[in-house]
Amino acid sequence: MSVAAVHTALADAAARFAFSQTPRLDAELLLAYALGIERNALLLDLQREVPAAFWDLVARRERHEPVAYITGSRGFWTIDLEVGPGALVPRADSETVLVAAGAHFAGRAPSTVLDLGTGPGTLLLAALDEWPAAGLGVDWSAAALGYARRNAAKLGMAKRAHFVQGDWAAAVDGRFDLILANPPYIGTDEWLPDEVRTHEPAAALFAGGDGLDDYRQLATQLPRLIAPGGCAAVEIGHTQAEAVSALFAAAGLRTSVHRDLGGRDRCLLATP
Repeated sequence: MSVAAVHTALADAAARFAFSQTPRLDAELLLAYALGIERNALLLDLQREVPAAFWDLVARRERHEPVAYITGSRGFWTIDLEVGPGALVPRADSETVLVAAGAHFAGRAPSTVLDLGTGPGTLLLAALDEWPAAGLGVDWSAAALGYARRNAAKLGMAKRAHFVQGDWAAAVDGRFDLILANPPYIGTDEWLPDEVRTHEPAAALFAGGDGLDDYRQLATQLPRLIAPGGCAAVEIGHTQAEAVSALFAAAGLRTSVHRDLGGRDRCLLATP
């Protein structure tokens, strides 16, 4: 297979992904997956045969199935995570939560971490890769926790990361240096791309008519959970900083806003 043929295959696939914000990247990831190699290896050597399986993957992506579900993994922060149906796909914007936490703990490290709504372990395992801490992840979804436990084992963190099924922090006792959370924050009537609305778990996306239901619950729980000198780093929708800050302030928490790489409000850093 010539380099030109590979370029043509990638271009043809990308053209079918016009609905995606990253059509060429999607095509490259799927071809690398079909070949059983990393994307970087593909880009360094395009002199390859395009397997028939690639076009089966393209057909799945044309039906708006998330690339991470097709390949079964997604890179996040410094780790790779297994993901699939029943788990929220990790997004780069969520890394803002870790950046904000890192700024708070500059020059020191948290020793205990709590991740509320952990999903496939995204924020917790990234934090444990950053700091030599121990952590607890909580999620209501048994399916999501299955991914989280497998991810912890694959990353060699099974002894430091523990997971329990629960409703936010209702059954959690004690205080934690760092609390992480990426709660649902989409209003039930808000528009979402088909690949999100029809494939990812609705309970990890939607939070009532105004998208604030879960922040209301978190506001009642966070004050008793944050250890002295600690903080909670909570992801927000980019229009929600004022509303969520008010909820947290009413619970006695001070907040500061942190923006993602696109300059949008993305995280509230809360302290007692």
